Amino acid sequence: MKPYKDYGKFKEILKQVNDAAINRKSIEIVYYTMSRRKESRRKVNPYRIWFFNGTFYLIGLCHMRNEVRIFALDRIKMLHQTKETFEVPEDFSLENFTGPSFGVYQGEGTHIKIWFHPDVAGYIKEKIWHESQKIHPQDDGSIIFEAEVAGTDEIRFWIMTWGSKAVVLEPESLREEIRTEAETMANRYGAPIVAEESPPYDRVGERPLRRG
Repeated sequence: MKPYKDYGKFKEILKQVNDAAINRKSIEIVYYTMSRRKESRRKVNPYRIWFFNGTFYLIGLCHMRNEVRIFALDRIKMLHQTKETFEVPEDFSLENFTGPSFGVYQGEGTHIKIWFHPDVAGYIKEKIWHESQKIHPQDDGSIIFEAEVAGTDEIRFWIMTWGSKAVVLEPESLREEIRTEAETMANRYGAPIVAEESPPYDRVGERPLRRG
């Protein structure tokens, strides 16, 4: 069973964003950023609505950041369509914008290399996980998975879903992140549960660490 969001109560927001995108009208929104647990006011030129992994996203130019950003529609708390019009840049492509990422996260291009145990190699080989992926079978039945991804947050979560059956070979920074996370998880099972501060990141609207 895959998790999904109930968009029944967000139908009006979805309709308003769609109308603004079709009519090329800028919108003003109040957006809740999960990592900061606070709301901010933004003006956005809505380029496209993107449905990914059970969630609707708005992709558009954020005037505050002067960059194309991704916003989860269910975190838009207020929306007002302005009379200002805009044009989507001719060189903007949804496929090019979302293609390099492993999911919703956006970040710097990174070459990743992952070893997968023979027990799960078949599952990896039967799907196209990323447009740039290359799979190298090994003599022992394991495989090495390579790809060029935009940021490592999303793929880090994916790698960890395979548990001990996956080992990051490159980059070293990603190896260290997963090693640290694994140690923290192990320690959780031997100590009282206490919430700790983590480095700020957010899937959408803000860039991991550098967003804001």
